[in-house]
Amino acid sequence: MTMEAGGEVGSRKADGDEHFEGVEIPETAHLISRDSWAQAAFVLTTSVNSVFVLGYSGTIMVPLGWVPGVLGLIAAAAISLNANVLIAKLHEFGGKRHIRYRDLAGHIYGRKAYSLTWGLQYVNLFMINTGFIILAGEALKAVYVLFRDDHVMKLPYFIAITGFVCALFAIGIPYLSALRVWLGVSTVLSLVYIVTAFVLALRDGLNSPARDYSIPGDKTSKIFTTIGATANLVFAYNTGMLPEIQATVREPAVKNMLKALYFQFTVGCLPMYAVTFVGYWAYGSSTSSYLLNSVSGPVWVKALANISAFLQTVISLHIFASPMYEYMDTRFGITGSPLKFKNLSFRILVRGGYLTINTLVAALLPFLGDFESLTGAISTFPLTFILANHMYLMAKQNKMPSLQKSWHWLNVCFFGCMSVAAAIAALRLIAVDSKTYNLFADL
Repeated sequence: MTMEAGGEVGSRKADGDEHFEGVEIPETAHLISRDSWAQAAFVLTTSVNSVFVLGYSGTIMVPLGWVPGVLGLIAAAAISLNANVLIAKLHEFGGKRHIRYRDLAGHIYGRKAYSLTWGLQYVNLFMINTGFIILAGEALKAVYVLFRDDHVMKLPYFIAITGFVCALFAIGIPYLSALRVWLGVSTVLSLVYIVTAFVLALRDGLNSPARDYSIPGDKTSKIFTTIGATANLVFAYNTGMLPEIQATVREPAVKNMLKALYFQFTVGCLPMYAVTFVGYWAYGSSTSSYLLNSVSGPVWVKALANISAFLQTVISLHIFASPMYEYMDTRFGITGSPLKFKNLSFRILVRGGYLTINTLVAALLPFLGDFESLTGAISTFPLTFILANHMYLMAKQNKMPSLQKSWHWLNVCFFGCMSVAAAIAALRLIAVDSKTYNLFADL
């Protein structure tokens, strides 16, 4: 097979629907074009309602307050939907089906952009996975503390357990499309911890005195935390791997992906809104960055919610790690039965090694809100907003009116500035927290 400009192996022709005859599809070791739009919608909904939603009351609403927080979440949803629609519409640009984000950037800009996009995406997904491991570790520790608060088992130990379980799951699920029934399990688990957190927070709020909703900190810290919270806003909705998810969708891929996106940004966002707003309403500026640490209620109910959060995180992490798995499997020709000795041993070695590094970073620096802010700043902003608008400009500039061009350029410039500002704010937060906590901190 020949190598393409983007650096991946050669391509083949799509078959099936007449509308897609002649569209080239790059070679990949993973299955593509197999899933319904509904399965893609559940993948997206799993990501938007992952265990990260238990942190938004503390990491978004507390730094922003009621009006900016609510309006910010709604505005971020509208802007994110628009940006994701742009990327989805470019999936078959230039007679090729771009099944990887970097493939699309490489096709439009060239090899250097291919490498840069892959680097940004890798950082984005790596840091999201690190955040997942931190949250899952916190969930396990919360269960332990409910029954035995003796401080013998510390957060880094639970993070290590999480990494091991995630590695086992990654070895057993060879590619993204193979999740199937696990997406249903993920949905049930999400509902368990979201409904539990919602009900317990609502009960606490009804039985509590007036809360303080003022934004904490001095004037300088408020500025930086507000900027950091804007990065969390866009982090809440975006995967940074839309073309990889769209690659799994059967033809017509663009039409089906748009259905999945509309589902994600309407029905799919409702549970996130509910738990975020009720959590902040119930506890005000004292809301924890992990909401289940703030709620009160029966021990067994809180334990069930935390176990559900832990298990759902294992599934969600696999989604965000799948582009890395696909790259390695394709690069080293891992094809055929997933149970072949060569394929199984490769997954154990490569995926296990990747998650070991993730787990080590999570245990070293378990500052969840800071990770969300930095991830949103250095990768989610560029990938989802700057690149999306500029690639669409490059691809369609001869077919759009001046007003539309101006709109896309405005997005590119605005989010470029936001990315720089949010990165500075996030680095400051990490520096401050690093002084407060030691490495391998037991938060």
